[in-house]
Amino acid sequence: MDHLFWRKKLFILFVLFSLVSWVTPPFPFAQEEKKDLRPERGIAVYTEYSGITIPKGETVKMDLTLENKGKTDETIDVKIAEIPKGWKATLKGGSYLVTGLFVSNGKSRNLALTLEPDKTVGPGTYLFQFDAKTEDGKFTSSHKLTVTVKERDPGMDDIQLVTYYPVLRGQTDARFEFSVEVMNKIEVDRTFNLSAVGPEKWEINFKPSYETKQISSLRIRGGQSQTVAVEVTPPRDAQAGEYPILVRVSSGEKKAEAKLTVILTGIYKIDAGTPTGVLSLEAFPGKPANFSIFVKNTGSAVNRNITFSSFKPENWEVTFKPEKIDALEPNALKQVEVTVKPAPQALVGDYSVGVLVNGEKSDKTIEMRVTVKASTAWGWIGVGIILFVIAGLSALFIWLGRR
Repeated sequence: MDHLFWRKKLFILFVLFSLVSWVTPPFPFAQEEKKDLRPERGIAVYTEYSGITIPKGETVKMDLTLENKGKTDETIDVKIAEIPKGWKATLKGGSYLVTGLFVSNGKSRNLALTLEPDKTVGPGTYLFQFDAKTEDGKFTSSHKLTVTVKERDPGMDDIQLVTYYPVLRGQTDARFEFSVEVMNKIEVDRTFNLSAVGPEKWEINFKPSYETKQISSLRIRGGQSQTVAVEVTPPRDAQAGEYPILVRVSSGEKKAEAKLTVILTGIYKIDAGTPTGVLSLEAFPGKPANFSIFVKNTGSAVNRNITFSSFKPENWEVTFKPEKIDALEPNALKQVEVTVKPAPQALVGDYSVGVLVNGEKSDKTIEMRVTVKASTAWGWIGVGIILFVIAGLSALFIWLGRR
């Protein structure tokens, strides 16, 4: 009974599937290949914008695009057909002036267009035309660009310099690096020239952030900013004090300035040694031995709170007189008496004693060789023992001689 039921059910499904297949058109398993609707040949020349407005004195920089709209590779010749009086126009590919280039079918290539006005160009509307043609001259294209020049708003602050740390402090032999942000506050790409005025013989350089190369100008897109490092190196003989540095950024007739300050504290440097240059000393166990050292300020800043310390063998004593120097002027010299007392149980031999002169941001170490000798008391004891032995032997010989 069950077999008959399933046979009827399968038969009904077969009939329904056959009817659907007969009514429904075949499913397109493979779509027709998309047709290439491009013409056999065709070119176009254009800029991103057909009309722009700039302030007086600004240079226009944008891309000029050459497009091959056909199915055939083309060599396209291009020229600036119309240039208004007072303007200089160039088309470049890399570092070369370009009059033509190869463009593969269906592709486009860009050239760098620069439109630079001279000082005679005033407010007004200026028309530029660009013509392109294939190598055989059968296909051509033209494009026009309108540049409207307006007077600058005297109150418009379109360049701004910002520095968050305008004052840096350090020693004369240090190198100072300021971070300055140059802000282009108008919606036009511009090139900015960098310059600085500082004290005589000071070295001032500009570098991109996190780079080592030096620059004198940079290009910033409209409405954007870029950070520049200002590296300042004072001469070695510069005196302590405050020194102003004026940084200028200009583009055309517009400029901005930022005032930076370097505070030099001078050079902290100290020297020390013995007056005779001798770095050795003789001492006896448990007995103090003295020597002198000089301390000289060889820097250009006052050295304050100069203290003394030592590294020495265990149970030795090292003392200083005076114990510290409150202040030492540049090129000034001070003498210090040092007392070294070996441990009472110190053995005969050579030992190393280090004297540390700790100045302000500078220090100096003197290493002395201390030779410990036997005490003179032991010498007399030795002499006594020798005399006692000689006397004993003499008495023995006399006694033996009588017998």
